[in-house]
Order: sequence, then C-alpha cells, then structure tokens
Amino acid sequence: MTNPSKPIIVGISGASGIILGVRLLDILATLGIESHLVMTRSAQVTLAHETDLKVSDIRARASVVHQVDDIGASISSGSFPTAGMIVAPCSIRSMSEIASGVTSSLLTRAADVVLKERRRLVLLVRETPLHLGHLRTMAELTEMGAVVMPPVPAFYIRPRSIDEIVDHTLSRALDLFGIDAGISRRWTGSKMDVAAKPADRDE
Repeated sequence: MTNPSKPIIVGISGASGIILGVRLLDILATLGIESHLVMTRSAQVTLAHETDLKVSDIRARASVVHQVDDIGASISSGSFPTAGMIVAPCSIRSMSEIASGVTSSLLTRAADVVLKERRRLVLLVRETPLHLGHLRTMAELTEMGAVVMPPVPAFYIRPRSIDEIVDHTLSRALDLFGIDAGISRRWTGSKMDVAAKPADRDE
C-alpha cells in the first residue's frame, strides 16, 4: 500500500462517535496526507457532549478547514482533485442526503461530488438498530459506488482500550484508499499472536 498524493476530505457529522473523525485527522497528519475538514453544526454539539475538546482544537488538526455553509469551497467542485472522502462519523441524515443527491451543506455536497467523480467515498454510519429505510438507503449508496462501513469493533485483536478500537476501525477505512496507517494489528491467520502490542502512539 502507498499513501496518495491527493488530499482526503474528512467530513464530521453530528452522530455519536466524533472521536473517529478527530483521530482520523491526527492519523492523516502523521502520514503527511493533506486533509480537508468540513464539520456540521450538529458535530460541534456532539463534540461538547463526548469530549473536552473545543472546535478550534479540531480545526487545528486539519490541513484545510471549510465552513459547512461555504458551497463555493474547493471541495464542492469535481475539478478540485482529491483521493476521496471519509465521513466519520456519518449520521443517518447525512447518509440520506448523500443518497438522494439533494444536499443542504458542504459536507453532503462534497460527498456528492466524490460520487459523481467516481472517487472513493467511505461512510462510517453510526446508528443501531437499523430499520428497513436505513438498509435500503445503504443499498442505494452501495449501488452508487460508496462504501458503507459502520464502525463495528473487531474483537479478535483483543482491544484493551477505546483507542485501540478506534485505530483498528480507521486503519480498515484507510485500507480502502490503499493507505497502510501502521496503527493496528492485522489478521495473519488463526495462529496470530493476539498478545502482541499494536503500534504505539505517542503517550
């Protein structure tokens, strides 16, 4: 796997699990990959509930920050080259807007652009349980070329912290872009050394 030279758009919606988007920005920065952040107003509310971070702390992690109502931003046009977009976490509302093509914010507009340009779109949809409407929308998005990737923990790595669960999820999401983040253990067969410690982060 090799890291792309093109930027990756990071969308953060108001669903629970905002740490996914925050950590993703940190990983991209460590890998030297340019990130373009667009964060909804609902995400700012979730940030206050789930962390002690401020909006400015999140924006400081991104290479470029776009306002959610700036429909004229670079990422609103297919002529701006990107490797694609990860929405982490992705709310049901954002998912539904993307599927319909009727977008009301820069986050969903940017996702729509990624789809129309046949670039990689990964949606970490954070909702459970799912009703039939949700499932049908996910099927529609899959048919359109998106990857619907609910952040489901992998317990074979025997995670010892939320951080390890988050890193494994994001490692798998970045795999879809051909990026080896080197932050989590991989399955190597039934004789895998589950006691091995994953790549250390700065502590």
